Amino acid sequence: MTTTSSRFAGAFLRRYVCEHVPTIRSGARSLVSSHKSLPQAQKSLNLCKSHRDPISAPRSRICRISNTPRSCCTYPPNKSRKMGKKNKGPSTPPSSSLILPAPPTSKPIVDTHTHLASTFKAYQDRYATRTADVNDLPTQGKTIETVYDFANVMYEGKAVEAIVDVWCEHTQIKSRLWKEYADAALDTPSKWGSMEYHFVIGIHPHEAKDYDDEVEAILAEAAAHPRCVGLGEMGLDYHYSLSPHDVQQAVLRRQLELAVKLDKPLTIHTREAEEDTERLLKEIVPKDHKIHIHCFTDSPEFARRLLEWFPNLYIGVTGVVTYTTNANTAQVVRELVAEPESKLRIVLETDAPYMVPANIYDSVPAIKGKRFPVCHTAMVPWTAQFVANAITGPPPTEPAEDAATVDATEPNAWTADRVMVEARENARRLYGV
Repeated sequence: MTTTSSRFAGAFLRRYVCEHVPTIRSGARSLVSSHKSLPQAQKSLNLCKSHRDPISAPRSRICRISNTPRSCCTYPPNKSRKMGKKNKGPSTPPSSSLILPAPPTSKPIVDTHTHLASTFKAYQDRYATRTADVNDLPTQGKTIETVYDFANVMYEGKAVEAIVDVWCEHTQIKSRLWKEYADAALDTPSKWGSMEYHFVIGIHPHEAKDYDDEVEAILAEAAAHPRCVGLGEMGLDYHYSLSPHDVQQAVLRRQLELAVKLDKPLTIHTREAEEDTERLLKEIVPKDHKIHIHCFTDSPEFARRLLEWFPNLYIGVTGVVTYTTNANTAQVVRELVAEPESKLRIVLETDAPYMVPANIYDSVPAIKGKRFPVCHTAMVPWTAQFVANAITGPPPTEPAEDAATVDATEPNAWTADRVMVEARENARRLYGV
């Protein structure tokens, strides 16, 4: 095989693996590694994290390694693939479509987990002009040159009350970009406009191997900032094992101990590591500590055990609840309110720029056949709508026609409004935002 042909074969295989993750799943890495005819096999392991992830793959088009569009999945490399009559033009909707129509609820939005720096970079990389070309809006013609412009344009008039921005990559933490963003919220007037900016900071389990004393010192420094409301995202991820399991556990232990010492709420990432996550939390963290289990997708039994042990623990619900590849989150939500006196112990989040809610496309028919390249905070109401429907609708094992009709006018009916209100109060209890 020639160098050129092997390069094209490698690109094709990477694209195939990325686009078929829901069926190939974790076998993707072994498939690439076993392709002996490809001299670039090792490079091929650097698949988009969003595509390595069967949960976020169906909606994400952003590489979670580089925070760019799917450059690692281009076929041929750096060239567009044309398919003659089947080529229907660009699959990315215009940037104006990211300024969303009226949401299913107008209640205030609090996004308890977003990656704003990554979201803005993904937007910049996809939309080179950086112009909000929106007709008949006050922002018409305004250029989006900074992250502050992005937030003000995208969230204007969308009832975005507050966000909790997440800093969990060691390079970002050491660059102190988090301080620039947080200090901007202290300006008068705030560069973030009417939106309240808060943040949490920690090392993601994927990057546990990069944790050192310097990082820990910065975490302690950041925790003292008036806009810091917690430590995280930290935890264990055995799905990818990008850091050795023993290293992940050791780093999680150090961060848990730091958070307990500083009395800071926890933002926890856990995936396919139920036993070790539960053991470390119960061993190190006081029962009354405030805990946010971010983007929960593990078993309902695991959620039940954590909720029973930690009375101030909340389940984070992202757009992943809307995906057919994930039934666990909706089941957890239903169990939370199974009894009339039960509380909906969830907080709403986006994990932007990832996990666009699947049900949002019904509200934007103008982009039919296209997919949003990034998620952002103003999409939270669609997640709330899905949660309300999951509670009031029939269980997945029952036909829809057997479900009782829910009267949304009833004071205790589960509607998108009610979900938003209760999740907003939970965010206040958890993070004080």
